[in-house]
Amino acid sequence: MGGGAAHPGHGHGGGGGPLDVWLPGLALLVCAAAYALAVRRARRRNPAQGWPAARSVSFAAGLALLALALLPPLAPFAHRDFRGHMVQHLLLGMYAPLALVLAAPVTLLLRALPPHRGRWLTAVLRTRPARLLAHPVAALLLTTGGLVLLYFTPLYDTVMGRPGWHWLTHAHFLLSGWLFAYVIAGPDPAPARPGVPARLVVLGLAIAAHATIAQLMYGGFWVEVHAPIAEVQGGAEIMYYGGDVAELLLAAALVATWRPVRTPRSAYGTRLRSVRRPTGRLEEGMRDGGA
Repeated sequence: MGGGAAHPGHGHGGGGGPLDVWLPGLALLVCAAAYALAVRRARRRNPAQGWPAARSVSFAAGLALLALALLPPLAPFAHRDFRGHMVQHLLLGMYAPLALVLAAPVTLLLRALPPHRGRWLTAVLRTRPARLLAHPVAALLLTTGGLVLLYFTPLYDTVMGRPGWHWLTHAHFLLSGWLFAYVIAGPDPAPARPGVPARLVVLGLAIAAHATIAQLMYGGFWVEVHAPIAEVQGGAEIMYYGGDVAELLLAAALVATWRPVRTPRSAYGTRLRSVRRPTGRLEEGMRDGGA
């Protein structure tokens, strides 16, 4: 039941050219400018409501984590060493998406856009494909399924040898991680989002899946990563412990952003009606007796 973990020599080059630095750096600057512009427009449209500074800080933290993952010194190291790749994977797929999701970009966009465009965006979020994609089970399959395909098939070595595919892998990590954090604990509206108990179950399944993948990788079972054993086992440990921390943060975000839904009938109103009903029957009996 062995895998490719025993093959020596990682030997994947790349990751250090000028475009590998300038393109992600420029993209991050554009995202920062777009978010700042949206915040300014939202505050101008509704000065009384404003925009929480904590959300802007969260977005800046997410961009900083992306910069750490995509720029030197980590990016070139991730091409040479599987342990660096796993650190990069955790930053792109778990830590940065959570920070970006907590920045509530969809809510900000709805506040910054004109009313007719905001209604269009809301209608898109309510379409059947969007509701299906934003279901926790679909997000779970995208995140964990991507890991299985990458590390338990020859896809990893193929991706690392082709820069275009490598960037597509980065995009998958980021988008699937953002989607999972969004449907589990995002403050943005999500029409297909189930209740908190269901989301906790899905989060528990994600934790179990990541732990199982890391343990199989550490033991060398069915792994198709052609790298030295020490690197693969080190990467598995990073996935195991680093993933646990990220998932605990996601669980904390779920608890922090959860707001109980208040029913129209409050407990006080229910008690008040229960007190009034006997009085009404007593008054009716008195009127009947008097008649």
